[in-house]
Amino acid sequence: MSAGTDNVALLTALRRAGVTDNRLLDAVSLVPRREFVPPSLVDQADLDAPLRIPHGQVTTQPSLVARMVEALALTGEERMLEVGTGYGWQTALLAHLADEVWSVERWPDIAETARDNLARAGIGNATVVVADGSEGLAEHAPYEAILVSAAFPEVPAPLAAQIVVGGRLVQPIGPGGREDVVLFECGAEGLSARRTIVGAHFVRLIGRRAFPS
Repeated sequence: MSAGTDNVALLTALRRAGVTDNRLLDAVSLVPRREFVPPSLVDQADLDAPLRIPHGQVTTQPSLVARMVEALALTGEERMLEVGTGYGWQTALLAHLADEVWSVERWPDIAETARDNLARAGIGNATVVVADGSEGLAEHAPYEAILVSAAFPEVPAPLAAQIVVGGRLVQPIGPGGREDVVLFECGAEGLSARRTIVGAHFVRLIGRRAFPS
């Protein structure tokens, strides 16, 4: 993995949002967001704001990404699943913080852009797959952590089934456009909500186990 820029403005925004995980802050300093946004929006990459990408999608606001990632409490040993790759900035952060990242993207052209961005950044432990994120990726399960970057009123059953006991899952819970981002932990009886991280606005999770397209 290659070092990037200090991302001073974003680091300041993350600290103001209450992010304190030093490993995460170090990862942000190493992954220039400008390398993971559309070329026409490079001048906005250092803003703590979502940015539009194709198919009506948006990249998640950096401080929100950080709060969601921080809640997973990654140690560096996890195999994890990300649902919603986008242009790959969040994926790159996860790759710095976990051992192995499998990321699912619905749109083939967005997935290809993310792969190019990750390769250019020297990220070798993250794989982007075009698939239905609501189904997870059973062939690479189980996962110690799952991060879902799209909204649905409940955790899809396949995702709940693919996480290990003791694992953590973060997902926006709601109808799409008005959500509570919730941390779940998996116990012997399945997933339990532990706390609400933040209120937010996300696109809908589309798939066979989520909203129809």
